[in-house]
Amino acid sequence: MSTNPLRILVAEDEALIRMDLVEMLGELGYLVVGQAMNGEVAVDQAIALNPDVVLMDVAMPVRDGLSAAAEIIDARVAPVVMVTAFSEQATVAHAASAGAFGFIVKPFNRSDLAPTIELAFARWNQLLELEQHIDGLEARVRARDVVDETKSWLQSRFGMTEAEAFGLLRKKAMDGRITLAEAAAAVVSSAKESGEPVS
Repeated sequence: MSTNPLRILVAEDEALIRMDLVEMLGELGYLVVGQAMNGEVAVDQAIALNPDVVLMDVAMPVRDGLSAAAEIIDARVAPVVMVTAFSEQATVAHAASAGAFGFIVKPFNRSDLAPTIELAFARWNQLLELEQHIDGLEARVRARDVVDETKSWLQSRFGMTEAEAFGLLRKKAMDGRITLAEAAAAVVSSAKESGEPVS
């Protein structure tokens, strides 16, 4: 288990089951930061409390657990583990399509909770790391495109070779202690300000 206790939001409309869940989670060393009686409150509390994991009943009043789970996950608030009395394939498929990170079938016991919660939390962190990596790769591709486009413009506008254009950008980057992409953007910005056509 994590060094700091994971913070859990429990969304369950049946009071007895909710109390059992809260008690079991406490016994397992988790910190229950909120309790919700319907899907709408669950979404609001998830956004406000930013828990590490949400335990969400599938069938709840006001707003069902599946749509609430989908919103929480899509907003990258927390992973959601679905809790349900139904183990049919269709229910599992709906939970998967909502993006659920785990599934617990009632009646459950304490030993069912920790592995599911810990796995959901680990998979969530892997997802966030992967998305950060993808964002970084996309930013690098955009930066490379800016540099390439600026080099091409310098070559066509001033008759430079590719090596000369790259050398100019590298010098501007080193002199200004900025990245090549920032130097390229500065060259384009300066050209636009002086009325130079940049294309």
